[in-house]
Amino acid sequence: MEAQASRAPLRLVLLLCFFPALHRFVSTEAAPTLVTSLPGFAGVLPFRLETGYVTVDEENGAELVYYFMESEGDPRRDPVVLWLTGGDRCSVLSALFLEIGPLKFIIDPYGEDGTVPRLRYHPYSWTKVASILFVDSPVEAGFSFSRNPKGYDVGDVSSSLQLKKFLAKWFTEHPDYLANPFYIGGDSKAGKLVPFVAQKISEDIEAGLSPVINLKGYLVGNPATGESIDEESRVPFLHGTGIISDQLYELYDQICKPHILYKRCFYVSPRPNDRTTERKILKEETGILKSQPPRPPIDCQL
Repeated sequence: MEAQASRAPLRLVLLLCFFPALHRFVSTEAAPTLVTSLPGFAGVLPFRLETGYVTVDEENGAELVYYFMESEGDPRRDPVVLWLTGGDRCSVLSALFLEIGPLKFIIDPYGEDGTVPRLRYHPYSWTKVASILFVDSPVEAGFSFSRNPKGYDVGDVSSSLQLKKFLAKWFTEHPDYLANPFYIGGDSKAGKLVPFVAQKISEDIEAGLSPVINLKGYLVGNPATGESIDEESRVPFLHGTGIISDQLYELYDQICKPHILYKRCFYVSPRPNDRTTERKILKEETGILKSQPPRPPIDCQL
């Protein structure tokens, strides 16, 4: 068990770093790279993979990296899907290798003899029916970067506008895909960005701005739209879709109402509301924390 735990950080590092062809801090607006093979995969890739950077903030030199996997069906007709991953600046490589992409990891021991993880072809990838444009967003997610540290100071709105700018530039450089049906997709925290980006693109279409993207819709999986909305809407959603009965819904409604006399509860490990606090694990020595996090009282209603 201890040996497996010790290899966990190595797995994460290898996930992000053992693809030298996929991440290069190159000059602004450099030509994209066509990747035909990857370490850990035997032979030539059975699909077309293009990767590159697109500048979305000229003032600070901020660039978003993308991985474009062309449809294995009919790329001239099949939809093009922009896919964003969730989390707080998580790499879209997690979606590519662990969710909807055409490559999967072979689960076996590796690393001790200097080898890299092995890859296998995923026959049920979304690329069977669509071209997927995986993008590391916002800036600082994955291999997207900024030459000026100020370029990392982006929020939901500013990063969404950068994605709109990214798409305008990408489609200008890839006009062959402009006629294809286009969808915007993502999961988790991307649920806040996807509808906004779709709205802004729709507004550009109505205004007649070029390039005219053939936007057809958007899709979200397990979307985060706001903690209060997400958590408080679960029971009404289950009832409205028929998953729970009227009787059970009425029971929940009776026993789950908040009480103004309840003590105010807090999370065991509260997170900072801003990015001024650096991750302590990178700064402090491992061991006992200098100050233990607060514990919720026993009678706290969670």
